[in-house]
Amino acid sequence: MKMNLYPKLAWHGISKNKKTYVPFLLTSIGLVMMFYIVSYLTYNKSVKQMRGGDDMQMILSWGVPVVAFFVVIFLFYMNSFLMRRRKTEFGLYNILGMGKSNIARILLWQNFMLLVVSAAGGLGMGILLSKLAELCAAKMLSNQASLAFVIEPSAVRNTLFLTVLSFVLILLYSLGQIHVAKPIELLHGEKTGEKPPKARWILALIGVVLLGTAYYLAVTTREPVQALLVLFVAIVLVIVGSYLLFICGSVALCKMLQKNKKYYYKLNHFISVSSMSYRMKRNGASLASICILSTGVLVMISSSLCLRIGEDESLHARYPRDIEVSILTKDYDQSIAAASYIEQQVDAVLQASHQTRKNELAYNNLNFAALRQGGDISVKQYTEVSGTQYAESIDKLVMLNIVTLDTYEKITGTTETLGENEVLLHMFRGKYSDDSLNIDGQFQFHVQKQVDAYIESGDNTAATYPTMYLVVPDGDTMNRLYEYQYSVYGEKAASSLQTCMGFDLSCNADAQIQLTEKLIEQFASGAETHLDYFYEVKGLEMQRYSFYSLFGGLLFLGILLSVVFLFGTVLIMYYKQISEGYEDAARFEILQKVGMTRKEIKKSINSQILTVFAAPLLASGVHLCFAFPLIQKLLLMFGLSNTPLLVGVTVGSYLIFGVLYAVMYKATSRSYYQLVK
Repeated sequence: MKMNLYPKLAWHGISKNKKTYVPFLLTSIGLVMMFYIVSYLTYNKSVKQMRGGDDMQMILSWGVPVVAFFVVIFLFYMNSFLMRRRKTEFGLYNILGMGKSNIARILLWQNFMLLVVSAAGGLGMGILLSKLAELCAAKMLSNQASLAFVIEPSAVRNTLFLTVLSFVLILLYSLGQIHVAKPIELLHGEKTGEKPPKARWILALIGVVLLGTAYYLAVTTREPVQALLVLFVAIVLVIVGSYLLFICGSVALCKMLQKNKKYYYKLNHFISVSSMSYRMKRNGASLASICILSTGVLVMISSSLCLRIGEDESLHARYPRDIEVSILTKDYDQSIAAASYIEQQVDAVLQASHQTRKNELAYNNLNFAALRQGGDISVKQYTEVSGTQYAESIDKLVMLNIVTLDTYEKITGTTETLGENEVLLHMFRGKYSDDSLNIDGQFQFHVQKQVDAYIESGDNTAATYPTMYLVVPDGDTMNRLYEYQYSVYGEKAASSLQTCMGFDLSCNADAQIQLTEKLIEQFASGAETHLDYFYEVKGLEMQRYSFYSLFGGLLFLGILLSVVFLFGTVLIMYYKQISEGYEDAARFEILQKVGMTRKEIKKSINSQILTVFAAPLLASGVHLCFAFPLIQKLLLMFGLSNTPLLVGVTVGSYLIFGVLYAVMYKATSRSYYQLVK
């Protein structure tokens, strides 16, 4: 047998199946292109040199393995369809005298051709569009990108490695399929139908229970940290539950519809329901995949876009003043002295720069963590929590932020009276209904009343757990609380007395950054003679680009992953339409011969595919609704608490995706209609 026969047969098989191989090549080129762009931005030096570029590259590095995983998954899915379409051809080769080793050589050549086109096309498009992606990244970071056009060697190497690895795995899988199949199985492989799964009612019920559990966890989760732990469990439950419900629940639904004689024995319903019931095992898996990918797109786009739009709100929540200086001390007297020291150092720097403080906020406070059960607060129990116990106790975690009465009155402009062992309380991110407060049996406080006003603290605003703001009568009480919690925590103390000063400035952003840097230098030089304190200087403008890079990086990654998921959604839609079109063509031809009109056939087709493809979109909307409380809690970790913004962005994302989904459905359904005709 001539050696050039194998590449000719391989090319002939590809060219004669353009309807299936062209989408495969276009999708594989697109996936390779996306992976190169993500890798390029992760390793590119120009991106790294941008302000906030390091943070963006760190976030994008998370997306590299995710994109790689889905590239392999989607290529495997496409190949499984191609193999199903080609089994008849390979079976014919086998019957005509070709051994399986000869068929393996044809497969080898086909995979090599597809590999070359995918790698060359994907890398070419990726390199061509990489500069555009870099410009978009620079825009998100409010930076200027370099105009130099470069090819990133690391990205090229990683892309080639992933592409070759994917096609090698695909080849091995295909060879395994050919090796174990008998000639007659190959010949009729394309016509092999799918049987409804057994015990579908039980599995459908399990799917409902799994989804119900995931929804319950999402709705009942109260704290952001707890939401982070619940997220991964909920994702797994939703994925498994969706697959069971679409595969088994859809079969059960078809059986119920078949028992409903008034519904079933109508011409368009009879054809569509019987068809869906026959092939629902494969249909269900495809539809569940579309649902999961659609939900992933919606969650990523809505959350990352919301963060991007609300980044200034998050920034000001985290940094309520332009500049904030804090010093940690070891007793109340030191904290009082630290207040005057901060004022002296700040005034020295501002006077030299001809600037003055505005909207000043100065206070002394004590922060420490504990566990709360009703009105009982325990520092001891918190120190004993470790390992798996931490996850179990996360909903009891609370931060205590304590100030004296005179500090509270000075800041809020109110006048209050507290007796001995009385406190004022403000609960942030939580509720408190008791009128007493007990701290390990060492401190018994009566809650005189709960107040609405409290001190703006960026650290606590961005906290992922509830905060109890307590106003105590005097500094002696605060000092005794500090000494007690220090005696429990020891050298691992999770707190100290803190003296803070925050203020605004009237100068521009660059001047504020310079002043922040000068203040850091000023306190650093003072630390050599004041070794008893730990200082921290934070500037809003200095942190602005960190926020931009964080939220911009998350949005950019969300867009890239959403594009990859859209590739997968369109791909599954198209191949599902093609596979069903081939299978239904002969059946509808027979129905037409026995008297069914073309108009009735088209009506039946519309009923079937509209029912099938509307289900994933509706299910993804339900998933998104129940995921909303979880997303809301997770965004609190980034300091974003604007619920109306999140609602608006989420609803808008779903509506836009719905339009895009309809366009994808319309475009892919044409192939089905052409085949059925």
